[in-house]
Amino acid sequence: MAPTSPARDVAIVAFAQSDHRRRTDELSEVELLMPVLHQVLDATGLKTSDIGFTCSGSSDYLAGRAFSFTMALDGVGAWPPISESHVEMDGAWALYEAWVKILTGEADTALVYGYGKSSPGEVRDVLTRQLDPYYVAPLWPDSVSLAALQAQALVDGGHADEPAFAAVAARSRGAASSNSHAQVRGSRAQGEYVVRPLRTGDCPPVGDGAAAVILAAGERARELCARPAWIRGMDHRIEAHSLGVRDLTDSPSTRLAAERAGVFERPVDTAELHAPFTSQEVVLRKALRLGDEVAVNPSGGALAANPVMAAGLVRLGEAAARIHRGESDRALAHATSGPCLQQNLVAVLEGES
Repeated sequence: MAPTSPARDVAIVAFAQSDHRRRTDELSEVELLMPVLHQVLDATGLKTSDIGFTCSGSSDYLAGRAFSFTMALDGVGAWPPISESHVEMDGAWALYEAWVKILTGEADTALVYGYGKSSPGEVRDVLTRQLDPYYVAPLWPDSVSLAALQAQALVDGGHADEPAFAAVAARSRGAASSNSHAQVRGSRAQGEYVVRPLRTGDCPPVGDGAAAVILAAGERARELCARPAWIRGMDHRIEAHSLGVRDLTDSPSTRLAAERAGVFERPVDTAELHAPFTSQEVVLRKALRLGDEVAVNPSGGALAANPVMAAGLVRLGEAAARIHRGESDRALAHATSGPCLQQNLVAVLEGES
């Protein structure tokens, strides 16, 4: 299947994220978000009035109130009037919508942000609301238990074992030692079982955080950034809703999204994978055909910081930032949502030589 070629050159020209923390009781969602928005705008010298389109990703289920995302617009500033949209998804999907908006020619620049505060409630229980409402959600299987089903399927199928999961955790959190924004840094003991075969070290930290990026097209991108991270392709796909009809040891939706985004045309040197559980990195590496020569999650990934509704956007931003700094030439970024890698987005980013 031939990849889809964008009709217009669009790049990520700036990225900012909060310091991800276990709790931010002293901050509202607006106060959590505002410094990140100011930072990403300051990086480009743009004002809110210069932005052609604004799109956000968050979840009212985390906030516990309907239309909570409208309050976050106080952090953006809605005067003069802005062109704005919102997705009840990770900010990575907001970036996809903004990318499409620019491809159509309706905007030349876009501000994208995602945020989430998981600390006020039990995020393991909140995420059950993503499940099939008739047969699965009434049983209240939490997100860690479902991830453990996937991990056990990998073990039973001979695809991985607990030492392999531990190695992923050690590498990821060791890489996060140089990431000042990470919530968990430095390798540590795997700890006790949460749900077998997953231990504490195999699971993501629960915390609060936000992220934002700015997109720009063509020459405007070059004016705003010395080395733009050009989006060469992006696609997202979804698995069947019922876990019982899926092979949990594989991710065909990730593979198809990668094909459509053009991942397999040429090797990548960096991959930022949204793998909240160690076992999920095993699945994603296989689906994306990533060898040991690829730097996987040099930021530490979701095992170092996993702000719900922002962690996928962080993966895109981290990949772009490495291109901005000249540390990568061709990077893959991945975001996921739903249980056991149900929905997957894949993007290819490139820098100019």
